[in-house]
Amino acid sequence: MLAQVLGSSIEMDEIDYKILSIIQEDITLPLAEISHRVGLSQTPCWKRIQRLEARGVISKRVAILSPESLGFGLTVYVSITSGEHSDKWLDKFTQKVTEMPEVIEFFRLAGDVDYMLRVVVSDIAQFDEFYKRLIAIAPLKKVTSHFAMEKIKSTTALPLNIAAMRAKKTTKLSSLPAG
Repeated sequence: MLAQVLGSSIEMDEIDYKILSIIQEDITLPLAEISHRVGLSQTPCWKRIQRLEARGVISKRVAILSPESLGFGLTVYVSITSGEHSDKWLDKFTQKVTEMPEVIEFFRLAGDVDYMLRVVVSDIAQFDEFYKRLIAIAPLKKVTSHFAMEKIKSTTALPLNIAAMRAKKTTKLSSLPAG
């Protein structure tokens, strides 16, 4: 039986979650191996992967690089409070920050901080250059930088076991008789 995913219109079953769990850990596995692990033949497994891509569940296939081995040894979290919230200001600010290659994540937040950036650079001197370019983009009320001292956990894997359990509960609840 299919279950809707966390209120979205994409229906997935346990096999879909198994496929996603496998490929989010290693997309380079051969289709034969993925198919074997989920208990399907290759053609139905490939069709499921294509369906998940077409529906946007799988948004990209990428290689995850080691920043440190490529000379990006400093990660900085930059919180920004803006003094202005007009559409014109927002358009300019988001366009310019998005174009900055050092910014690898960029979020608009609710609360005391308006924006959060994750920035990777080689060292403090490169961050200083980045910072000067950032504050020149548009007027900012407050900019706070937090320097990562140690990476304790880093993953791109989503907690699919939690989503799968929610989907199972939804399926069980929707199959109960009304009344």
